[in-house]
Amino acid sequence: MLSLNWSLLSVFIPTFFVVSITPGMCMTLALSMGITIGVRRALWMMAGELVGVAVVATAAAVGVATFMLKYPTAFAVFKYAGGAYLIWLGVQMWRSRGKMAMAESEDMAVVQASRSQLAMQGFVTAIANPKGWAFFVALLPPFIDGQLPMGPQLTALIVIILALEFLCLQLYAHGGRGLRKLLRQGGGVRTVNRVAGSLMVLVGIWLALG
Repeated sequence: MLSLNWSLLSVFIPTFFVVSITPGMCMTLALSMGITIGVRRALWMMAGELVGVAVVATAAAVGVATFMLKYPTAFAVFKYAGGAYLIWLGVQMWRSRGKMAMAESEDMAVVQASRSQLAMQGFVTAIANPKGWAFFVALLPPFIDGQLPMGPQLTALIVIILALEFLCLQLYAHGGRGLRKLLRQGGGVRTVNRVAGSLMVLVGIWLALG
């Protein structure tokens, strides 16, 4: 049984790494926040996103997601409200305003988003992503052995999923931080805000219409 578990893990880990590293809503959000607020503050968004991923993965494993996917209206409130909010944030960032934008000068103070606001953005983006639910419904159950207790298996698999997701979020956020330096050299803070704002609007549209 141990060899079978290692065999499953040898497929499970690369499969979910590819799913996580593929550009999507959460990774684009991490990239955008890496550009504007930096990797350290973006950790709060990542924390909320990881909680959301854990909820979705658990629901998929126990069959709740199958029911949810049959009734798309269950996503409507999260999708449209969450998407509209992210679009609004993106527009504010484009205009170098709001809690997510960088100040264009030392005299121009910008109120930063709170930790809870950042965490909620990550959580809503993860929960309201229909593609995330579909991925977990399709990919997670095959790796669960029906002959063994579900609780320990599910816990172990979710821990692996969250570790892979966090690694990918870090890669995108650090990439955003590197892009921030290039953008500031090329066109200043306004360019940074506009690129990050455009990415945020993209995530909002993607979330609402996906």
